[in-house]
Amino acid sequence: MSPNTAAAPAAARADGVLRLVDPAGELDERAAAGMLDVTGELVRGLYRDMVLGRRFDQEAYSLQRQGELGLWLMSLGQEAAQAGSIRALRADDRVFPSYREHVAALCRGISPRELLSQWRGASHGSWDPERYHFHIYSLVLATQTLHAVGYAMGVRYDAADSVVLTYFGDGASSQGDASEALNWAAVTSAPIVFFCQNNGWAISTPASKQYAGPLSERAKGFGLDAVSVDGNDVLAVHAATRAMVERVRAGGVPGLIEAHTYRMSGHSTSDDPKRYRDHAELARWEAHDPVERVRLLLTARGWADEDYFATVASEAEELAGRTRVECRALPEPSLSDTFRNTLCEETEALRREREGFETYLESFL
Repeated sequence: MSPNTAAAPAAARADGVLRLVDPAGELDERAAAGMLDVTGELVRGLYRDMVLGRRFDQEAYSLQRQGELGLWLMSLGQEAAQAGSIRALRADDRVFPSYREHVAALCRGISPRELLSQWRGASHGSWDPERYHFHIYSLVLATQTLHAVGYAMGVRYDAADSVVLTYFGDGASSQGDASEALNWAAVTSAPIVFFCQNNGWAISTPASKQYAGPLSERAKGFGLDAVSVDGNDVLAVHAATRAMVERVRAGGVPGLIEAHTYRMSGHSTSDDPKRYRDHAELARWEAHDPVERVRLLLTARGWADEDYFATVASEAEELAGRTRVECRALPEPSLSDTFRNTLCEETEALRREREGFETYLESFL
């Protein structure tokens, strides 16, 4: 076996998808023993990350429905994929997200205020990427994959040992930018891991109508190492990401992780998923809820009691309250500023349009 090729996961199922914990919370101890030191401390920490991330997401959704945010893209159901992967990185490893990585962002220390500012229209990007080693959200599909490869090439030229990880979805994988990024990463041996959260849907287009073969196999065709993992199993995600990041850090070829998960809500608050998928599909995936799976594991192993769960629930409510306060403290966006900020300097034509708009608004007073 080539040193740049990872061994087949010991816990891969017949379909080739890595899983360590099943939906009933049962841990495959034999498989986990060769991949991950599963401790109560580790599992409790990941559970807390997921619960807080889910509560924040729910509160942001409510704020959008109350008119406090212009738009929100939910991460409900994808908490394990994000918490498991981000916690496998070092603090100095660079992350290039898309627009749904709220759990990962919270794990990096980004505040609710910073996360919500862009969605309120108060800023174009409201946190410092250098402070968190976490780039601002990208709303254009797959563009962040090319940015990530470019950054990773710089890391290699600097002879640094950090690794770049970029998140994207199954829909973004159909974009030309993603194919270019995979190719450039392989050709330049960039220290990067591509992490695809395959949630089954690109807005209303199912994965079955996007491509004929698994994304992990496509990545191998570009010359990358690739693994497929149960994206609702936080321990499998954590183990797979840690192993791949360590191998890339040691000089191995770039890698891709395809995490099979499910978007339990709509694509965004402007989407109605009931128009294109049935309730039975949602019910099947609700039985694979990533948060409940870890709760069952913690309970069965005696690694957490009701006091612990109550404490985490209380922390989640505190985060929700903080989210409401910080959101409403953000400045109200002004459409007049859109005219001023379209170009570096406001042109005469834009000035006339802005003044005409402001005169129109004043007519209502």
